[in-house]
Amino acid sequence: RISGETDFPCIYGERVGLGRSYVKLDGKLTYNKWCEGIRLGRNYTGDGRSHLMDFNVGGVEVGTRGSEVKLAEAGIVPVTLDVAALLDEKTNGSIRGRPFSHKPYWHIERARVGDSRDVEVELLLNGLPVQRKRGKADGNMKRLDFSLKVDRSSWVAARIFGSSHTNPIWVIV
Repeated sequence: RISGETDFPCIYGERVGLGRSYVKLDGKLTYNKWCEGIRLGRNYTGDGRSHLMDFNVGGVEVGTRGSEVKLAEAGIVPVTLDVAALLDEKTNGSIRGRPFSHKPYWHIERARVGDSRDVEVELLLNGLPVQRKRGKADGNMKRLDFSLKVDRSSWVAARIFGSSHTNPIWVIV
């Protein structure tokens, strides 16, 4: 399962919280429930500036039912998720122009489309982007719906490249 953390002070010495894992829990937060959520894959990682919540493929929410969708044959599966992101109105060229091998490794500025305030949410099939939806990173929550053709057993995830990434859901054909 994917998880994110800062590795303070080894990679980043500025502060903790630059890389994060957001875990969906039922009931009261406890450390053990949080760890179990990571183990089950009920989480996504990110830089704290974008959020990919309630990721669902074919009626299975990530981290539930083994994160597996079973199909009798190849077909179309619905994919949904709730997305929120926040970009400053003006671009930050000092971050945007850096290679991904330079700090900050994760920052939503790297996901900005042109000079707009838009970012693209990518749907991944076996690690490759197969669909994209563009939206304004204004801090508001938006529901995204996709229809994904799955020809063979595969894994599906969503990301805002350089800012956030979900755990996968496996589609077994």
